[in-house]
Amino acid sequence: MAKRKQRKSMGRRLEKMGDRAGAFGKAGLAGLVGVGLVMLCVAGVVGCGRAENGAFAAEEQAERGAPLAEEGSVLSGEEPEESSILSGEGQAEKDAVRGEDSGDGADEGSGAALTGESGEERQAESLPEGYDIVLAFTGDICLDDTCAVMQDYIGQGEELENNIAPELLQKMREADVCVVNNEFAYSDRGAPLANKMYTFRADPGRVSMLQEMGVDIAGLANNHVYDYGPEAMEDTLDTLRQADIDYVGAGSNLAEAMAPLYREVHGKRIAFVAASRAEKYKLTPQATEDAAGILRCYDTALFLEEIRQAAAEADYVIALVHWGTEYSTELEEVQRTTGRDYIDAGADIVIGAHTHCLQGMEYYQGKPILYSLGNFWFNSKSLDTMLVQVRLSGTEGASEIDGDNVEVRIVPAKQEDCRTRMLSGADARGLFDYLEGLSVGVEIDEAGVVRKTAQEDGNAEK
Repeated sequence: MAKRKQRKSMGRRLEKMGDRAGAFGKAGLAGLVGVGLVMLCVAGVVGCGRAENGAFAAEEQAERGAPLAEEGSVLSGEEPEESSILSGEGQAEKDAVRGEDSGDGADEGSGAALTGESGEERQAESLPEGYDIVLAFTGDICLDDTCAVMQDYIGQGEELENNIAPELLQKMREADVCVVNNEFAYSDRGAPLANKMYTFRADPGRVSMLQEMGVDIAGLANNHVYDYGPEAMEDTLDTLRQADIDYVGAGSNLAEAMAPLYREVHGKRIAFVAASRAEKYKLTPQATEDAAGILRCYDTALFLEEIRQAAAEADYVIALVHWGTEYSTELEEVQRTTGRDYIDAGADIVIGAHTHCLQGMEYYQGKPILYSLGNFWFNSKSLDTMLVQVRLSGTEGASEIDGDNVEVRIVPAKQEDCRTRMLSGADARGLFDYLEGLSVGVEIDEAGVVRKTAQEDGNAEK
């Protein structure tokens, strides 16, 4: 595990230096053979290509190498295979784990051809280069030692695989970018906010658990990151920086809190933006010109401004929103109206949190809105949950319709008894059916891939 964490930490530093390269390799083979005094020189060029075999085919290949455990056995505690996460050798190992290299030899998808037409030889143009990116998202997590999940973790010997299924951890670690909703502060300073029923604070050393999960970005636009006041808030930012984990939706001042976070992944620039409308009475304040806080979106003007800025500077924009009514699957009307506003402003996908339970999904203008991911590993309640994988893929130079693709896949799971396990078989199908019932105009296939139905773009009323 130490080796994995070291590689991922190094990878993040290399990425911030701009060394995180694309996942696709190109190889050329040229041979020149000479024997004797005079021989004819023959040159051959064969390009390597890639073949895509449907939604998440590469990941399914990886899963065939590590079959899903049957329900009740996923928390066996067995250590998943190590996976390097970022650039250089680590990225090559990661691509191998995800099955991105076809492994069928250099002839497949050859990018060069010779014709004998009119006795002339000519080389065909190379095939356009493509990209294939997988992002992973979870709902709420809490690492406060007084919380039930952490009490169980400590009692189990502080082995993370005993509390979060190894299969889920593996998917988080293998993702090109993994994002969690960090629903607490990291600090040993401050005092609980007055008149607040629940407050959460973790020892700064617990940030190593995020590293162990493979987390790249901590979402901080929520109603618990400021639970212990401004000093603890600053400690939270410092702790994440020192751990080389990016954050979004909060900052030491308003400019930082509303700044898009950009990630360069396989030649594409992805922007992450985040805001919260989870506390009407402002116990968690919005950052100011000279004070720490979050970005709030009861008034959406600043968040819309941030999304427009991100859309002008990135290939994809992911909007993370903290909203909704706790433990309710019913959407607030403001979730639907502002979710569409965020798409109109330039977001390519909207992902919500805060409700502690799953909410439905819909498409608007062909783009997905996932209203809430619920709890991932937060408390002792028995709740359906999921890991969401977003696949961004396409071919350079192709039009948006022909080339670019945003695909959502649900990895079904359940939080219960302070542990989060992965679902399979009939239990997985049951969760997919449940989500379909909460959603508008979507269906989920047996692999968990979310697709629009004929009832598209949120035109129907739920």
